[in-house]
Amino acid sequence: MFGAERVAKIRQYLLDFAKAQGVAGMGVPPHKPSTRKALALAEWARDRGKLHEVRTALMDAYWRGGLDIEDDAVLARVAEDVGFPGLGGAAAVRESRAPEILARVAAMGREAAAVGVTGIPTFDIGTERVVGAQPYPVLAEAVVRQGGQAR
Repeated sequence: MFGAERVAKIRQYLLDFAKAQGVAGMGVPPHKPSTRKALALAEWARDRGKLHEVRTALMDAYWRGGLDIEDDAVLARVAEDVGFPGLGGAAAVRESRAPEILARVAAMGREAAAVGVTGIPTFDIGTERVVGAQPYPVLAEAVVRQGGQAR
């Protein structure tokens, strides 16, 4: 989605944003990967009761480690670190490519597109949509515009 040139332009913004949110040690990968393989691994993990653990490990791999979550070796390491009894990381990645898992990921993408989601995260606040990782004041202002009260 974002090539190396785009990432280079927004790198400092991302680092400053992370620092403002209290996140230290963030690595900014050289490009923004397709997340389909990572989403498939997460969906597969959902069926095994480890969705949260895999999501957290994927976020850490990408944002803290600066790792390429399109790379099967990285995904296998994530699965191995989370731990799935009786399976190694590579086997977990292979199983996450099952047609039914890939179909679920594709269906989620179609559902998101059908309601106009264009980026992750997307926040629907009243009738207003805020797309992308945004600083707290942006979200708070949207809440106020929608009649709520910022905290």
